[in-house]
Amino acid sequence: MYVDKVTNEAGLQEAFRIRREVFVEEQGVPLADEFDQYESQAEHILVFHEDEKAAVGTARLRAVDGWAKLERICLLAPYRRSGLGSVIISTLESIAAEQGLRQAKLHGQKQAEGFYQKLGYETSSPVFMEDGIPHVIMVKSLQV
Repeated sequence: MYVDKVTNEAGLQEAFRIRREVFVEEQGVPLADEFDQYESQAEHILVFHEDEKAAVGTARLRAVDGWAKLERICLLAPYRRSGLGSVIISTLESIAAEQGLRQAKLHGQKQAEGFYQKLGYETSSPVFMEDGIPHVIMVKSLQV
């Protein structure tokens, strides 16, 4: 498994393809809500499983008010519970630390709260709805 930073339009379209499949088709997020004005400002990554030619996961990172905001974290269904989710998070945290960011936050789906807690994130909000899906805000101090 390995991770690549998105550096061109083809990579960005690959990230969008995965997000459409996971969030729009599988979870029912409206297409208009999935893609926003921050796409060009964010750092996007793609994750690959073993010898797969096409990416199987993606996420993006933005610096927001001094925080590393981890967003749009997703894996195609057959690759969940493979360890790739942890790889995505650790990669985003490393990029954030390289940028000098000391704290990370994310809007995690409630069903994934335990996953993020195992990676050192703490829940810092009550449950709220985002695109019809229960979420919580989770935070973590980063080692810089």
